[in-house]
Amino acid sequence: MSCRVEYTDEAKADLEGFNESPRRIIRKLIDRVAENPLPKNEGGYGEPLGNRGGNDLTGLCRIKLLKPGVRVIYKAVRTDGIMKIIVIAARADGEAYALAAARRADK
Repeated sequence: MSCRVEYTDEAKADLEGFNESPRRIIRKLIDRVAENPLPKNEGGYGEPLGNRGGNDLTGLCRIKLLKPGVRVIYKAVRTDGIMKIIVIAARADGEAYALAAARRADK
């Protein structure tokens, strides 16, 4: 299931906040995951999220980049073949999860 990648406006701003080298790594990983963005329990690359730190993120997935210390949270829209990037954030005390919950509520 190869998907088209779409970024929310906030996620675009998140990505632009990184220097060029980590930005390139993040884009490369997102492109790779877009080839099969389903959750791992369905044979894909994404780690399914549920309730994280009091934030209901059911239906969203994450991918982690250990070296630059970044989490990418996205939703795979199966019917439209879209991988919608919601948050690209540093891995810091659940900050990425709180952002995802807030941004999800806005949509």
